[in-house]
Amino acid sequence: MSDIEKDYTTSDSGSGSAPPEYTERPKGFRGFYSHPATQVAMVGFVCFMCPGLFNSLSGIGGGGQEDAKTADNSNVALYSTFAVMSFFAGTINNRIGAIRTLQLGTLGYCLYIGGFLTINIHPHSTRATDFAIATGAILGVCAGLLWTAQGSLMLAYPTEGEKAKFIAIFWAIFNLGGVLGAAIAFGTNFHNPAGNVTNGTYIAFLILTLIGAVIPFFMTNPRNVIRTDGTRLSIPLNPSWKVEFIGLYVALKTDPMIILLFPMFFASNWFYAWQFNDFNGALFNIRTRSLNSMLYWSSQIVGSLIMAFVLDRKGVSRRTRAFIGWAIVFVMVFVVHGWSYHYVIQYERDSPIVTDPTKRIDFSEKRYVGRVFLYIFFGLLDAMWQTCVYWMMGAMSNDPSKLAYFTGFYKAIQSAGSAGSWRADAVKVPFRNMFASTWALCAAGMLFSLPMIYLRVKDTTDIADEAIARMDEAGHVQPAEVVETKVAEKTT
Repeated sequence: MSDIEKDYTTSDSGSGSAPPEYTERPKGFRGFYSHPATQVAMVGFVCFMCPGLFNSLSGIGGGGQEDAKTADNSNVALYSTFAVMSFFAGTINNRIGAIRTLQLGTLGYCLYIGGFLTINIHPHSTRATDFAIATGAILGVCAGLLWTAQGSLMLAYPTEGEKAKFIAIFWAIFNLGGVLGAAIAFGTNFHNPAGNVTNGTYIAFLILTLIGAVIPFFMTNPRNVIRTDGTRLSIPLNPSWKVEFIGLYVALKTDPMIILLFPMFFASNWFYAWQFNDFNGALFNIRTRSLNSMLYWSSQIVGSLIMAFVLDRKGVSRRTRAFIGWAIVFVMVFVVHGWSYHYVIQYERDSPIVTDPTKRIDFSEKRYVGRVFLYIFFGLLDAMWQTCVYWMMGAMSNDPSKLAYFTGFYKAIQSAGSAGSWRADAVKVPFRNMFASTWALCAAGMLFSLPMIYLRVKDTTDIADEAIARMDEAGHVQPAEVVETKVAEKTT
């Protein structure tokens, strides 16, 4: 497949050094349905129903169970397979297409929730426990596909000046799934004296994830999507698996600055085990855990909108916006963890509040107030962190194929971090050690990303930055001047 067939275009509203090809956008319902924002919103609703509800269940702590051990082990299996699959998911995405990859990726979520429903039905069965752990491993494979397709589409559909806005659109819709799931859990467990959620909660989640698996079948082909500035988006299928694996290598070799984001990738989900299990799960009763989860995912919407306002600010250069966004997240890391330290030193795994469910905090108590506001700030930081990471990757490329590789790297390394943190929690690493590792990794991730911004983020991305877009069908990267000349000839 030649570079012309890739139909590469960029602009600052998509324009780089190569002249873009403009296409008149369709009118009426067809224009609305194929609009990039509509399609990103549909991706958001897929994640609303699937990962959003998974997040809600995780945010309650222990997967909704009183004992977090099974959820920890299931998450270790999940993020281990997630890490391996994500590294190659960009290759699969570019070979079979983003929509088909998204369709396959949704399938594991209902199975995972079914695993925890089985534990509720058969609470003393080792087979039920083993099944829940196995569903985690299967979900990891599916999640690697889903998140790679999601990242590729979300970052490729907008123009350069809209990327943070599109990330915020997706993030807001996606996290509404967490809000809805937590609201369901809160309502169904309001009078629940047990330490785990009810069967009805799991069944509601199961039905919603099945609905989410259907949505990708109604999404339009990415080839029919035209950006808001009239530039056409094309996500081609490469002719062979060999060329795709070459592309994976070329993406890393020709843009090594992505490596400086790897510590930020690793830290980006490490903090979940401590936040969900060692803070929310350890300190609060089940109905309060559900309420906290609802507030956590609600605050994520606010966090993503704040970062969208900063990172897409018109009249400010992209490099300046990058440094401002970095500074905001850096400050948030130290505010949130400095605040957390005040509570962390008050309890450990053998403390009465952790070992005796009757001593845990209810939302009606005065001591709840400070802790719930901290939990809200956890959600704000998470959304700001993830939005910033996605935006940084989007600032490095406009090419859907390259963004699929970058997203795959992100999810692979993020999932490796997740597997490590959930395993540490499963083997009962002291809470203070879990907290210290979370703070240290977040700080390190931010510091490593700073030179990447300084050395790599430019005010616009041109074709010289896009080695993948310059690959021919044999996997050879053509010089930028050759591709520019071909694109110029095509448009005259």
